[in-house]
Amino acid sequence: MKIEYSHETILRVRYSETDQMGYCYYGNYAQYFEVGRVELLRSMGISYKTLEIQGIMLPVSSLSIKYKAPAKYDDALKIITNITELKGARLNFDYTIFNEDGQLLATAETGLVFVNKETMRPTSAPDNFTSLISKHEIQSK
Repeated sequence: MKIEYSHETILRVRYSETDQMGYCYYGNYAQYFEVGRVELLRSMGISYKTLEIQGIMLPVSSLSIKYKAPAKYDDALKIITNITELKGARLNFDYTIFNEDGQLLATAETGLVFVNKETMRPTSAPDNFTSLISKHEIQSK
């Protein structure tokens, strides 16, 4: 199902996340996307913790990033996270990151897979997740 649900998260680039030039190290962006994902799910009424208690894990299976401009030490970043699709065991997100001046810094996409915690094999999304997300399904015309 195609999904349209968006959430904004603000976080600040910490000194330990930068290089000598004061630029945010490129590898930190994956962590920023994770923060956006976790907060988006929480805003929908479900958490990673709840899924894990239900015996479900959500590992990342793909990540694609396009860097447009560097984030710098002490920048307040706006991370806009969107759920775009739930297809079988696969859940897709996309992201945009802006600095406080509104400059686009990065765009990205991730694919995650619902996995049974015991078998580590792909599984369907749990019913409570599907019912929450279906409220945001894009209807075909």
